[in-house]
Amino acid sequence: MTGYGRAEETVNGCTITVELRSVNNRYLDCNVRIPRLYLFAEDGMKARVQNTISRGKVDVFVTLDNGNAEKVQVSVNKPVADGYYAALTELAQAYGLTNDISVSLLSRFPDVLLAEKAEEDVEQMAKDICSVLDRALTDFDQMRTREGERLREDILSRAATIEAKVALVEERSPQTVSEYRAKLEARMSEVLANTQLDPARILTEAAIFADKIAVDEETVRLRSHIGQLREMLSKGGATGRKLDFLIQEFNREANTIGSKCSDLEIARHVVDIKAEIEKIREQVQNIE
Repeated sequence: MTGYGRAEETVNGCTITVELRSVNNRYLDCNVRIPRLYLFAEDGMKARVQNTISRGKVDVFVTLDNGNAEKVQVSVNKPVADGYYAALTELAQAYGLTNDISVSLLSRFPDVLLAEKAEEDVEQMAKDICSVLDRALTDFDQMRTREGERLREDILSRAATIEAKVALVEERSPQTVSEYRAKLEARMSEVLANTQLDPARILTEAAIFADKIAVDEETVRLRSHIGQLREMLSKGGATGRKLDFLIQEFNREANTIGSKCSDLEIARHVVDIKAEIEKIREQVQNIE
């Protein structure tokens, strides 16, 4: 979910710069920071962000530079100009003067030329800002794609480590039953001394112990979860929430295995598995 994107474009003499920055967040939280004069573009910008980003705290910064020059529209105030022209013509006729009325002369009279700030096309300006935003979002996505590939490789590597540790647990688990049976026979021999051991009793106790520490179901489910993890990462898209849930299932199985084991070697493997799961969980927080 973390990322940064930037784009800049000059449109009709106005330089528009858009920057995006996102950090981890459970849901999408988009804040647009734009000059008050251009707040009319905010809703359209948020809609574009929502179409591209589904999770994360996103800050969008917009700056606009008109080159310190306001657009001015100059027009002729024809009724006033007509009045001045008529008055000057009448003056020339009345006093027998040369009629030398010129454009430069008329333009000097008050209010003949009107200079007004041109009205801004709000709709077009919003489109221009959103167009630059689209380019910033493209840059943002490219950065996230690179970061996402790195995360994917790291998570898959840790998943492979978990899978290898699960294999060691599966290999060691039956051995603990054999060792328990041998220890049980030795203890009972000491206690009963010269009395003959009951093989059926030994088998029963060993069977109870084997059932108590059996982790086959948990390791099978853990392998299944690893398969699901790989599938999600290969498909891509917004999988962050699903991965959050899946990692909880990873932890559930690892905790169950840990609670069942009474063997030091298996306990060490479980600690390693849980350490890798925690590292994956941290990385998943960066995935949309």
